[in-house]
Amino acid sequence: MSGRGDGGALVQVERRRNWSDEEKLAILKETTVPGVVISAVARRHAIGTGQLYTWRKQLLRGAIAGFVPVELTASSPSAKAREAGRIEVRGQCGLTVSVDGEVDRAALKQVLDVLRELDH
Repeated sequence: MSGRGDGGALVQVERRRNWSDEEKLAILKETTVPGVVISAVARRHAIGTGQLYTWRKQLLRGAIAGFVPVELTASSPSAKAREAGRIEVRGQCGLTVSVDGEVDRAALKQVLDVLRELDH
């Protein structure tokens, strides 16, 4: 709002924007570049820094369906990974989590949450 000389007020109405998951992820990727200033990224996209931190939290928690990126590689799996029911999850931080069908789901979720945090 800004004042007018006649005592009235000018009101500017802004519509709420809906960002797609892909747009959010692209903006968040900009904030991970070494040396980047997060407030500059926010200004460039006309959003607040608080919004970026909220999106980052949502990404870490996997709260938005389809928001967490997955990268598939063409490398050959190790002998352990070929065992029936065994999977390996490799984090960008260099850690690998290997589990089989006998894993406790709650424990696995905690381990994967820690791995996600280490990747950022």
